Amino acid sequence: MIELRFQLRVDSETRIGPGKISLLEAVARVGSISAAAREQEMTYRRAWELIDHMNKAFGQPVVVGHTGSTGGASLTELGAEIVRRYRLIGQLIDDAVAPHLAALDAAILVPASEVGPGESLD
Repeated sequence: MIELRFQLRVDSETRIGPGKISLLEAVARVGSISAAAREQEMTYRRAWELIDHMNKAFGQPVVVGHTGSTGGASLTELGAEIVRRYRLIGQLIDDAVAPHLAALDAAILVPASEVGPGESLD
C-alpha cells in the first residue's frame, strides 16, 4: 500500500514529523518526559534531546518541566498548537491525496515472485 508522510521544516536543521509529534503527544498524555520516552521506546536522553532541539528551533519552549514534589512535564501552548496544526495539516493532505494514492495502489502489478503455483498474473 502506498502512503504519504510529511514533515514540517522549521529551519535548515530542524524537521518535525510523525516521530516528534508522537513524542509530544505522549508527553501531553502521560505528563512526563521519561514516561513518554518509555512509551515511545526511546531513552530519556534521546527524548530530552529531541525536545530540547524543538525548544531551541522555535526560540521558546514546546515542553516545560515541572519542579517540586509533583515533577513531570507538559506541553506549552506552542507545543499543543504544533501538535494540533500538524495533525490538521496531515488530515487535509490525506483527504486531498487519498484518491491519487488509491489510483497508484490499483496500478501496482503483483511481482511474478509473489504469484503462487498455479496462479496467473491475469
